[in-house]
Order: sequence, then structure tokens, then C-alpha cells
Amino acid sequence: MDIGVFFFATEYSIRVDELAAALEERGLESLFLCEHTHIPTNRASPFPGGGELPREYAHTYDPFVALSFAAGVTTRLKLGTGICLVPQRDPIVTAKSVASVDRLSNGRFVFGIGGGWNAEEMKNHGADYKTRFKSMGERVLAMKALWTEDEPAFHGDFVNFDPVWCHPKPVQDPHPPILLGGESDHTLRRVVEYCDGWFPRGPRFDAKTDMLRLHTTAEAAGRDPEELSVHVFRPEPEKGALDRLRAAGVARAILGVPSEPRDSVLPLLDRYAELS
Repeated sequence: MDIGVFFFATEYSIRVDELAAALEERGLESLFLCEHTHIPTNRASPFPGGGELPREYAHTYDPFVALSFAAGVTTRLKLGTGICLVPQRDPIVTAKSVASVDRLSNGRFVFGIGGGWNAEEMKNHGADYKTRFKSMGERVLAMKALWTEDEPAFHGDFVNFDPVWCHPKPVQDPHPPILLGGESDHTLRRVVEYCDGWFPRGPRFDAKTDMLRLHTTAEAAGRDPEELSVHVFRPEPEKGALDRLRAAGVARAILGVPSEPRDSVLPLLDRYAELS
């Protein structure tokens, strides 16, 4: 099982390129960057984590721009979104960003996606909270066409374009792995339908029962469960907990790094390196 980290990259935290280099130097496997384009000040949508919304949610860099800086100072580190809010994004522009980072990093990009939770943020992008998952599914299918076809076209309820030329294509064949966040049965059906892996949150993930849920859902849909990898987001950063995930067949554990300066972050990476 690989050990990576996720991070809200901000202007007041350790620089993303310094963090990426430090991760690679310590043998950690991946860096996933979180995304919020903005946070509406009315705060009508409650924070899913409970309590006040952490400051960094309104301060994140664009993940694709930041990951390009991380790519430039590393050669092995996997670079991912954790997560990209697909319903809020134009699929043609996003397909271009994914392919660009993947090609410029020589095939190291991992596309973690989700439907999102902040209805006001979505509305400012012209997205509807109630239809976000249907919209996400169409956008993923449209992006797959853009990555894999010479003259792709797509016609759906949310995405419509006639044949186009769209380059570059990703290095990874047929495209970077797509990992979907969430824990519900609906999420698992979407993972099986159009993704390559599952991205559940650690506090809500039970290795024994949830791996079985994924396998059962895949088999019911006629898909080989071995095609689907599991990547646990924010598990407990403790050897016993990670060993249990490893024994269950989890492919990657993604540990949290705070949006703080280097003096706070680098000692934490040393501790994480001992767990890998």
C-alpha cells in the first residue's frame, strides 16, 4: 500500500513545490490537492465536518496550476486532485488541464473527483445541487471522449458539443485513473459505472465491510472488482490502522497535511515517512 498526503495549498502555507520535493525525498508516494474555487459568504450550506468552516477552504490555489509546480520539481511523485469539483467545471477546459498536467509530468496524474457539498458555490458556477451527480457523470464521459478519440463529440443534458480536435492527449492509456469520493451505495454504483477507483473518507470507511460492498456492487454490474482500486482519504495516521488497510487490499492511504508553514509541516512528513 502506498502512502501519500492531501493538502489545501494556500498562500500562507508551505509552498507546494517545496512540499512536493520534500515528499519525494522522504519516499512518500503522492500529493493530492484539494479544490474550492471560492466560498460564498452567506454560508447557508453547513460544513460537512461540523463546526466552523476551516479558513483554508476559501484560500486554495487552483489545483492544476499548483500541481504543475509540484511536477516541475519531482520525477516520481504521483500528483492528484483530492478532489476536483467536476460539476462546477467546464468539461472541455478540465479535460485540457488533466491532459496537460499528465503529459507535462510524464504520466503521473491521478484524477480524484467528487460532486461537492456547497450549494451556493455550485450556483455561482451555474451548477444545480440537485442534479450535480448526473452532471458529473456526463462530464466524466465527455472528458473520456476528449482524451481518447481523434474527433470526439458529446450530446447530453448538461454537455453538448459537435466533433472537435482536442489535444494534448494524456500520457496514461487510456487516461489518468479516475477516483470518485463518497461512501454511499449511489457512490459505489457510480464508481463501477465510469471510474477506476474509489476514494472513501477514512473516518467513514470500514475495511472489512466496505471492500465487500465495492466487490458486490461491481459483480452485480458485471464488472471485475480487480479493476477497481481503493484509496482511503484521511485514515488514522497510525501503524496499526494502516496495517489493517493494507491487509484489506487498500491501494493507497492519503494522510492530511495542515495548511501551515514549513516548520510545522516538515517534521510531520518525517513521521509519515516512518509509516510507509
